Amino acid sequence: MPAPGTPGTSDSHAATGATAVLRETQIQLRVRYAECDPQNVAHHANYAVWLEAARTELLREQGCAYRDLEAQGIFFVVARMSMRFHTPARYDDELTIAVRLAGKITGQATVKVEHEYSVHRGDVVLATAQTTLVCVDAAGSPRPVPEMLMR
Repeated sequence: MPAPGTPGTSDSHAATGATAVLRETQIQLRVRYAECDPQNVAHHANYAVWLEAARTELLREQGCAYRDLEAQGIFFVVARMSMRFHTPARYDDELTIAVRLAGKITGQATVKVEHEYSVHRGDVVLATAQTTLVCVDAAGSPRPVPEMLMR
């Protein structure tokens, strides 16, 4: 996946039903020593945390903090995560985590939100990933994604 461009961009393909990028952003972070194994390679478990940080920032750029959604009884749970590692991140590397909100724009209520990610060190793609989140209520039952997040 190429790195997303300008934060908050959108591309609507409602007429064709094609997969569309609804929103995208990227964050920068530096690999900390505590995130590495004895060979100074970032442990794979950290990538999930980094993806969540990018996803949370994307939500914030949509004008909504996840904390505010939780206060309203709206939660997102990870139902699926797929990751492909291309080359390792190492201690003190400066990384860019790019995230796109992707999926079919149908105008119908949905309980799923799909994201695509890429982790870069400069121009080198270290990993690519996809997640599917399901919107649930406080009892854990699926509920439609709030309209304000689908704009």
